[in-house]
Amino acid sequence: MKVLLPVLFAGILLAGCSSADSPTLDPIPGSITYGGQPRTKLTKSPVGSAVHHQFYNGTGQRVEETYILQPDRSLKLVRRVVGPDFPD
Repeated sequence: MKVLLPVLFAGILLAGCSSADSPTLDPIPGSITYGGQPRTKLTKSPVGSAVHHQFYNGTGQRVEETYILQPDRSLKLVRRVVGPDFPD
């Protein structure tokens, strides 16, 4: 019983974790995919590779985005971190 209870509790906690439930990130001005997919295709990069992009938004905050290259060679925005240029 001592072993079963923690395993059961962990299973219940992990059952709520799903990437399908996470909200999609919409591109913002400065994002690679803002206004649609880029005209050029990444033909030499392997599918599933990560593309990192940094820029400054309209309020001067640094934005770091991560994209994943899809099988159709489009980019999917999967992560965005917004913060000050020089964190304390």
